[in-house]
Amino acid sequence: MLDKINCPEDLKKITIKEKKELAKDLRKMIIDTVSNTGGHLASNLGVVELTIALHSIFNAPNDKIIWDVGHQTYVHKILTDRKEKMNTLRKMDGIAGFPKTSESVYDAFDTGHSSTSISVALGMARARDLRGESNKVIAVIGDGALTGGMALEALNDAGSSKTDVIVILNDNEMSISKNVGGMSQLLGRLRTRRLYKKTNKQTKAILEKVPVVGNKLVKIIQNVKKGIKQLFIQNMYFEDIGFSYFGPVDGNDIEKLESVLELAKNTEGPVLVHVITKKGKGYELAEKNPDKFHSISSFDIETGKTVKSKCKGYSEVFGEKIVDLAKKDKKIVAVTAAMCDGTGLSKFAKEFPNRFFDVGIAEQHAIGMAAGMAKNGLKPVVPIYSSFLQRAYDQIVHDVCIQNLPVTICVDRAGIVGNDGETHQGILDLCYLNSIPNINILAPKDFIELEDMLEFAVNSNKPIAIRYPRGEESDYKFKQHDSLKLGKAEILRTGHDLTIIALGKTVAKAMMLAEKFEEKGISIEVINLRFLKPLDEDTILKSITKTKNVITIEDGYVLNGMGNTITNFINDQQVDSIKIKNLGYPDKFIKHGNVEQIEKKYKLDIDSIEKIIDNNFTKNKKILHGEY
Repeated sequence: MLDKINCPEDLKKITIKEKKELAKDLRKMIIDTVSNTGGHLASNLGVVELTIALHSIFNAPNDKIIWDVGHQTYVHKILTDRKEKMNTLRKMDGIAGFPKTSESVYDAFDTGHSSTSISVALGMARARDLRGESNKVIAVIGDGALTGGMALEALNDAGSSKTDVIVILNDNEMSISKNVGGMSQLLGRLRTRRLYKKTNKQTKAILEKVPVVGNKLVKIIQNVKKGIKQLFIQNMYFEDIGFSYFGPVDGNDIEKLESVLELAKNTEGPVLVHVITKKGKGYELAEKNPDKFHSISSFDIETGKTVKSKCKGYSEVFGEKIVDLAKKDKKIVAVTAAMCDGTGLSKFAKEFPNRFFDVGIAEQHAIGMAAGMAKNGLKPVVPIYSSFLQRAYDQIVHDVCIQNLPVTICVDRAGIVGNDGETHQGILDLCYLNSIPNINILAPKDFIELEDMLEFAVNSNKPIAIRYPRGEESDYKFKQHDSLKLGKAEILRTGHDLTIIALGKTVAKAMMLAEKFEEKGISIEVINLRFLKPLDEDTILKSITKTKNVITIEDGYVLNGMGNTITNFINDQQVDSIKIKNLGYPDKFIKHGNVEQIEKKYKLDIDSIEKIIDNNFTKNKKILHGEY
């Protein structure tokens, strides 16, 4: 069937039976694709029928479908003229793992982070009304994303707007980890309502067949069930705030989906359609382990095992160390925003269930709550992926740093993370954290230094951010680990020709470069900065005064990052004849591709940096002095 479908219009020409066959084809293609390219598997398998139904009932691209987060759009991409390109999924210069308006007219809006779709859809619907148009606008949002404050703000506005906008609530009881909180409980009660209605109809049909007393029994039991309904279902939240609510409906039944979507399409005002889907549906291993198969690297379809053996990464090291520290200090608590497993907190959650808090997809709340904990004598540790932490910028400023509260923010997956693209690259954190007073910013060169920094942080009694990359530490083995002191850098190698100042994962590159140039007769001094704030001005000044040549290397933007900070410091010192070059990412969003490809493209791999040093600082094995 998949061979016959080249665009959404083709779906309108086939039967429900054929669509069920198409669903099987789509699942097979997604499993085959993700097993080779890696990506988000379970969430895409769960929305196959929903995506088919959406494109059958609505008329994209005229009708606008906005996918919250967007990691569940592989089916959408296949059905909208990109099935021949699926083998390039998440690869450099291939199709993105998320919606991209630059990629297809069927992608109505670029997404990548959670809880934004209802706001965007309402904005599009209001623009449509002002322009006198009549197309439909649909937001597809998961139950996990509904825990985000932005989604609730948008629901509140949309419900009172009387605007024609459709919200599809894709309820699979999961975000990445299992959902928590009041919204999850509400949806649980709504699922109970579906069971209640089904049971009510079945009971009524049976009792009405009983001679003479049948109808009386029906009325008595209906009264009893009304009482049960009041106890377990309570008021309808979505209807109370102004939505026409349809559901719950089986989100893996195409016929039922098309029926309810047609009803929603012809209903005026804001509509919410509640669909229940099975995350990982059609692939048994993903159904049993939806969190494992939420996002996965290439894997063997038969066993589900990833092709690349998984080694210990920074997240795991963080998780083990924070457990050790918590055993010694009862004030340490851990907070996560629906990323317990991803950030390495699973062991902490098991060991200290009363000191572990999963707040759902709610980074702002996580930081704000951590500030309250710190104010009341605790030592909160909050690991959040770099690209998601930017959602809580105001709370870091207003709730934590203005009051100088001892919150340890662990910035996981900092720097380039690769295949998920612009929305997930963690290269903004140094820039925005660097602009906030009172916070210390640290980055470890390896696992040992991460452990030292965590211990330093929980005992520092002030705001601290520790940034570390995704995955494993470098193969380079450091022999030196100086004790950690506030604002003190580490000189790993002395030299007199060139100073390389590096931070975090780039320190290993600096050491490898220094060893390469030693063979060329060039003496390089390597500074492991360790602290971006406070900056070790004395160590930097002594080194650059000696060498007169400086390179900074960072896994982030140069603009407002480490490179600019050091350049500004050098300019303020008015040291004569200093030649400096800052290496990092340019002022642009970095697209998807693996880390090695991206580093090579932006000349941040070892070979490229070696050429830059040769071209800008050496000639015939002599250092060229002067302004760069």
